[in-house]
Amino acid sequence: MNILIMGAAGSGKGTMSKKILERYDIPHISTGNMFRSAITEGTELGRSAKLYMDQGHLVPDEITIAMVRERLKKDDCQRGYLLDGFPRTLGQAIAFEWISAAIGKPVQAVINLTVNLDDLASRITGRRLCQKCGAIYHITHQPPKVDGICDVCGNGLIHRSDDTIEQLAVRLREHVIMTRPVLDHYRNLNLVYNVDASRDIETVWQDVDKILANLR
Repeated sequence: MNILIMGAAGSGKGTMSKKILERYDIPHISTGNMFRSAITEGTELGRSAKLYMDQGHLVPDEITIAMVRERLKKDDCQRGYLLDGFPRTLGQAIAFEWISAAIGKPVQAVINLTVNLDDLASRITGRRLCQKCGAIYHITHQPPKVDGICDVCGNGLIHRSDDTIEQLAVRLREHVIMTRPVLDHYRNLNLVYNVDASRDIETVWQDVDKILANLR
């Protein structure tokens, strides 16, 4: 199955993506990780992206879209994919519609995680991340077994500098401005499934799993 997952910062995309990966055995592809892998591998597109990133600029759409296309051609995407962080703009969405159809992997569902502002603020300020393995915790809702230590790899946890109320407001504004046209595009294609992500993790997951099970 071919899925996009969308939602504001703190909506639970990482948590739901992990569960989707475990349940359906499809790769979770985030644009950030994709860029880092391409740069590490030294691909032509990776080198092009690095030039922009090193100068603090956004990677142009044409490079991002080309990298996504190449990533989806890899063997681990034969059963499908879960794209996180792409497409971010209407232009990317329209281009991706053509590309994904051309390679026989059109989007089947867009999981849109919705959370109200108060819940997002609580989640963001209490979030802790492992720099080594990427595991996500919350000081109240999902604390590690040992305070400040990752359960998975034993590395120290951090509170990201942009996980603040002030930065959340900025990120939410950007999210609304950029993603509303993208969601409208996919709604016109009857592909958007809204999931209330303000509830507990297992309840949210039951709804997501039911949606995806019906796609199989």
